Amino acid sequence: QVQLVESGGGSGQAGGSLRLSCAASGRTVRSYAMAWFRHAPGKEREFAAVIDWSGGSTYYADSVKGRFTISRDNAKNTVYLQMNSLKLEDTAVYYCAADTRSYVPVGTSSATYDYWGQGIQVTVSS
Repeated sequence: QVQLVESGGGSGQAGGSLRLSCAASGRTVRSYAMAWFRHAPGKEREFAAVIDWSGGSTYYADSVKGRFTISRDNAKNTVYLQMNSLKLEDTAVYYCAADTRSYVPVGTSSATYDYWGQGIQVTVSS
């Protein structure tokens, strides 16, 4: 079992920055791809960013590319999402997810991920 807990959300100004953290417990996630998804009001949950087990490969949704950076510290069993140049449309609940079974290096489908955090609200205002 893997427990994922997100932190660092809250409110930010458009053009500003926020950093999300996802701490894993129960089992090490150093061997698994980790991703961030988000769910905005009135929209379907969407993929935001993914990082492979080593941190050597990342992939981003077009909507966040160039503004968000995903990283990981396997020694701390933690994944991060640095969000810069925030936009109003970044407002959403952000979820951390772990893929412990598919061995897809950088999956973008939510169906790939078998463990999820509880989600954390990010609100961007003008």
